[in-house]
Amino acid sequence: MDQALVIGGTRFIGRHTVEEFLEHEYDIAIFNRGNHDNPFDANDRVEHVQGDRMDDAALEAAREAVDPDVVIDCVAYHPRDVRIATDVFADVKAYVSVSSGASYGNEEVPKREDETPLEPWPGADSDESAQTYGKRKAEGDRAVFAAAEDGVNAMAVRPTVVYGPHDYTERFDYWLARIDTYDRVVVPGDGLSLWQLAYVEDVASALRIVAERGEAGEAYNVGDRDAPTLGEWVELIADAMDRPVHAVGASANELAAAVLAPEDFPLYRDQPHLLSTAKLHDLGWESTPHEEALGATVEEHRTSDRTGTDEGPDRERTEVLLDRM
Repeated sequence: MDQALVIGGTRFIGRHTVEEFLEHEYDIAIFNRGNHDNPFDANDRVEHVQGDRMDDAALEAAREAVDPDVVIDCVAYHPRDVRIATDVFADVKAYVSVSSGASYGNEEVPKREDETPLEPWPGADSDESAQTYGKRKAEGDRAVFAAAEDGVNAMAVRPTVVYGPHDYTERFDYWLARIDTYDRVVVPGDGLSLWQLAYVEDVASALRIVAERGEAGEAYNVGDRDAPTLGEWVELIADAMDRPVHAVGASANELAAAVLAPEDFPLYRDQPHLLSTAKLHDLGWESTPHEEALGATVEEHRTSDRTGTDEGPDRERTEVLLDRM
């Protein structure tokens, strides 16, 4: 039985990744600082190694303690993180870094791994701003490619925006909470915004499949097989919640009259963002149907206290717009 080490492993993508590897008969260890509740605390198949991945010595100690066959790196937010990890874990069967669809530098539809250029690197490795997130992920991918050239079986997986149970970002919860509460919901851009999403369990399965079947030095996009517009997402969620919700599309001018902008709403994008997943499909990966994915997402959301309130306009502001329309 192979041993997998998940760097992170307790919150969202990492949590589902641990479950994915457990279901496929791996022994598991998670490596993190222990700052969040460990959902696997009572599972004797999941070892917890505490440490800070920014501490090189702690990362090396985790390698010695676990001796992993596979490493899934869920918290490589800086290129340095990838460079150090691919050095520390140079001899594993597979190292897979969780990258991002934000690493692409050109607005192409769809974005393809081996064709669409990546974001340029500004050289600010310590920058934590959202503005440099895609650039940091792109340079992390270049670190994966460089490690592969040195003989490391390193790969990257690029999800688009991830949704599903236990999503602490609350971007998707914003829409879930409003659809579950109100009969009318304002949707910016007349509901036509297209931002492909990725179901978290599909991201987890992609990480395992790439670790098992991927090719060193390659990156693999992951996203839902079908990409609804934001207005269509509202309808899909309403169906999953069995709620009679009317999506009220609002143009930029109509929003401006209520001192709002389309960008104020989570999951809105003025340019279509669509990733080709053909390369991942060629490895045998499959996307979960939306009905199944939303069923699990809605069920967990309704047992949580997440509302996404801080992720978009409050109801009072959108009520002003709804009254005018």
